[in-house]
Amino acid sequence: MAIKKADIVLSSDAIFTGLTHEPTSGAIAILGNKIMSVGSKAEIEPFIGNETKVFNYGNQLIMPGFHDFHLHIMFSALSLNSVNLFEARSAQEVAAKVLEFSKDCSEEEWIIGMQWDAGYWHDKQEPHYKILDAVIPDRPVVLFHAEGHYTWVNSKAMDLAGVTEDIRDPDFGRYERDKDGLLTGIFYEEAQQIVLKEALRLTQNKKETILKKFLQLLSQYGITSVNDLYAPIDDFLQDYDLFEKLDKQGELTTRFHITPELDGNLDKAQILRNEYESKKLQFSGLKQFVDGTVTGHTAYFLKPYSDQLDICGHPALDPDVLINRVVKADEHGFRIRFHAIGDAAIRLALDAFEEAVRKNGKRDSRHTIEHIEVIDQDDIERFSKLGVIVSMQPDHMAASSREVYSSIIGPEREKNVFLTKSLLNSGASLALGTDFPVSISLNPMRQIYTAITRVDSSGDPKNTWHPEQKLTLAEALQAYTYGSAYGCFREHELGTIEEGKLADLVVLDRNLFDIPENEVLKTKVELTINDGKVVYKSEETSLSSIF
Repeated sequence: MAIKKADIVLSSDAIFTGLTHEPTSGAIAILGNKIMSVGSKAEIEPFIGNETKVFNYGNQLIMPGFHDFHLHIMFSALSLNSVNLFEARSAQEVAAKVLEFSKDCSEEEWIIGMQWDAGYWHDKQEPHYKILDAVIPDRPVVLFHAEGHYTWVNSKAMDLAGVTEDIRDPDFGRYERDKDGLLTGIFYEEAQQIVLKEALRLTQNKKETILKKFLQLLSQYGITSVNDLYAPIDDFLQDYDLFEKLDKQGELTTRFHITPELDGNLDKAQILRNEYESKKLQFSGLKQFVDGTVTGHTAYFLKPYSDQLDICGHPALDPDVLINRVVKADEHGFRIRFHAIGDAAIRLALDAFEEAVRKNGKRDSRHTIEHIEVIDQDDIERFSKLGVIVSMQPDHMAASSREVYSSIIGPEREKNVFLTKSLLNSGASLALGTDFPVSISLNPMRQIYTAITRVDSSGDPKNTWHPEQKLTLAEALQAYTYGSAYGCFREHELGTIEEGKLADLVVLDRNLFDIPENEVLKTKVELTINDGKVVYKSEETSLSSIF
C-alpha cells in the first residue's frame, strides 16, 4: 500500500518533543492538521512527496507551540491600541507620554494607557488626577496600573462616569482619597468599574480589528494556544460571539480556551460549556478572585502588612459564599481557577477545593490556583494532595519594584515569594503563562528567561529571588506546553510532539539548549504552525531539502 505523503515536513538536529529533557535530531511529518509521524530523518523521508513543503532548520530548536495558560484576550487586544507607560519614571513623564499619544487619537475616543507603576518613580508617590488635568483637561483619560487592579483617571473621566465626592467605596476596593478626604483619581479593584463602563464602549468593528491584530502578535511569538481568564474588565469588553465568528470563518490562528466568571449562575455556565466546544474555541472552566494585589494592599494575608500594621487585606468574596460556589460548581463537573496572591487567599482557595472533595468526592477536577505569589510553607504539599494545578507567570517577579514589594510584605514573607520549584518538586502540576497585558511582555522568552534565572526587577543577573527556585530549561518549556495542555484536559492532543497529536509547532531561530541564559531574551520565532497551517513565517525562513 502506498504511503500517504505529508503536507509539511520539518527537520532539525534539535527537536524538543517534551517527552524527554533534551532535544534530539530528527524530523516531523504533518498531514492535514495532525502530526502523522515523528522519527529520524531517514524514517521520515518516505513521507516526502512532490507537493510536500520541506523545512530544514539545522540546529534550530523545534518544539510544541507555546500555550499561554493565563492571559486576557480582549484586554490584551485593547492594550495594543493604548500607550505603554512602563518606562516612565514620574507622574509628570506619564502625563507627557499620554499627551503625545492623545494627538493620534480621535476626539471622541477615551485615551487609554497601560503599565504605569509608581514603584519605579523617583518619588514613589501615587499620582493625582490634577497631574493629568494639567495636560489633558477636556478629554477622558484612564490609565491601568501595571498590575491591572487599579486605575488612574483624570477629572473628565470622573465627570463622564458620574463620580462625585460623596461616592461610597464598593465591598472590594476603594476610591483613594487624600488627607482631606477628597478623591485623588486612583480607583482600586471594583471601584474601577464605574469608569470602565464608560471608557470601554467599543464598536464591533473596533473589537474585531484589535482582536485580529492581537492574533497576529500571538503567532509571531509562537503562541498556538491561550487561556482567557475572567477579569472584571470583561464585563464591558468580552465578546465570545466575536470569537465564535472568527472560529467559524477559519480566522482563529490560536486556540482559545475561555474561563468566564464563577458568579453562582451555573445555568449560564452550562450553556457556555455546551456552546463552545470546537477544537479552536473551548469552554475551559470558571474563574474568580480570592484577593487583589500586593502593591494595592488588596492581597489577603495571614498577618498584617509590614508597612500598614492595621490591615491584613480581606477576601474579595465572603469565604462562605466562595466555598459554597466552589462546592456546587464542582458537583456539576466544572473546573475552578482562583486568583490568589497572599498566603491567606491561597489557603482559602485550597480550603474551598478541599471542601469540594469532602462533599462531592475526589475526581480529576484539575482545579487551579493562579499567581501564588506569597505562600505559607504549610500549604505547599496541599497542591499535589488535592490535585490542584499551579499556574504561575514568572515575569511577575520581575515586574514590580522589588524594593517596594519587599517593604510591603516584610522579610519573613519574602522567604516564601514565588516558590515555583518547591511547588513543582512537591509533585504538583505546573503551567506557565504571562497574565498579559498585566505583564511586561507577551513574549514567552521573557517568561522562560525569568523562570530559569529568577532575575528580579533590577534586570541584573546578580540580583535574583531565591536562586534555589530556578527551573531547568526543560522544566520551563514543559510547563509552557504540556503543563498548559494538561491544565485544559487536552494533553492527549496538545503539548508534546507525538504522532496523532494536533500539529501546533514552533521553530526558534536558535537552540535554547546550546546558548547562554542571556541569549534567551534575544531568541525569536522563525516559524509558527497552528492546526497544521503555517500562520507565521519570518523573512529568514525558506523552503529547502532535508538532505
